[in-house]
Amino acid sequence: MGRATRTRWLAAALGTVLVLAGCGSGDDTAGGKVTLRFTWWGSDGRHAITQQVIDAFEAEHPTIEIKGEYGDWSGYWDKLSTQVAANDAPDIIQMDEQYIREYAGRGALLDLAKYGVKLDDFDAPVAQAGEFDDGLYGVVSGVNAPVLLANPKLFEQAGVKLPNDRTWTWDDYHRIATELTSKSAKGVWGSQSFSGDTGALKIWLRQRGADLFTAEGKLGFTAEQLAGFFDELKKLREAGAIPTAELIEENSNATINQSGSATGKYAMGLWNSNQLAQVSEAAGHQFKLLRYPSLTGKSKDAQEYYKASQFWSASARTKHPEEVGEFVDFLANSPQAAQLLLSERGTQPNKKLREATTSKLSATDQVINRFISDLAPDLGPPTPPVPVGLGGAGFPLGEYSSEVLFGRMSSLDAAGKLIEEANNNMK
Repeated sequence: MGRATRTRWLAAALGTVLVLAGCGSGDDTAGGKVTLRFTWWGSDGRHAITQQVIDAFEAEHPTIEIKGEYGDWSGYWDKLSTQVAANDAPDIIQMDEQYIREYAGRGALLDLAKYGVKLDDFDAPVAQAGEFDDGLYGVVSGVNAPVLLANPKLFEQAGVKLPNDRTWTWDDYHRIATELTSKSAKGVWGSQSFSGDTGALKIWLRQRGADLFTAEGKLGFTAEQLAGFFDELKKLREAGAIPTAELIEENSNATINQSGSATGKYAMGLWNSNQLAQVSEAAGHQFKLLRYPSLTGKSKDAQEYYKASQFWSASARTKHPEEVGEFVDFLANSPQAAQLLLSERGTQPNKKLREATTSKLSATDQVINRFISDLAPDLGPPTPPVPVGLGGAGFPLGEYSSEVLFGRMSSLDAAGKLIEEANNNMK
């Protein structure tokens, strides 16, 4: 099932949630033990670590049993939407920012604030990331931030100095990326294009007094503002700072190992902070985290934000909300859980636990930890969650960026069409 089809089907499936009757998820077993189902996606390594956390919780809570249900990303959402529509949702759900508002807005998620989940040791933007419509529908399981990853070897080979990411501007970025391309070997580009990257667009808009989405679940920008983003892409392409439209499209679905960053084709790439280790490992040498440039050269004006790697959410139809609250609070606040999870789902969102677990992290993960902590004083306001209907391919930024870069549409026409399509997807 494609992303666009999945988004439409998800809305239809979740639309049945409010009219279905039933007792909900969770079971009572013999002897009074409560059984909760917990679903997540991820690698084999994640499955093993998560099971260790479950074992630790069960040792402290002998009357609660947690049954894991896990798989990979590709089939996760189709399965979950089917379970929710059939009133058979797991009690605890690993949730993504693309879909959290979709599920919560249709009554499928539990308000965790009512069941003892405390977020006192989370930075305010992190605690608020899963809050909307007067409820707490997700607890951040890991923190990252949108970043540029710089390849120091390509900078050195081109004789270009790495920027001071606390003071650089968009003009500096444009100049540096162009210079890197001109001074590098053929096939090496100064920067990856940010044409289909919603994280880059969010920051671009936030620096101009707008945002990608509003707290009310609508689009937060005008066609003129989006056209300015497309115009900047055209300028970068015309200057040779980013690859050709053909190359951008050709590499749009590359894996980390196939990416221009890992293969030495991009001196600067667009990533999330928690991907530093994977990109560095794939390339065979260490990359450097860079904040996004700003309009003014002041780090506070860059409007960076914390991005939730995932959320811990729960089914609104669980029969055992109190026990669900206990488990989610354990995931969020238990030192034992933090010692097991470490950075597997991103940087630890609980500030006290982040400090307590730093020494157990790899050298690269310690760099990410410091970066995330150093970013805190300069953060902009929390970024609102993805509106209902715009998860997956509901917001086709890459498609319309390509139309502009191939010269098939003007920036303003592409902006207008994207807004029209996004608004239709929200209906």
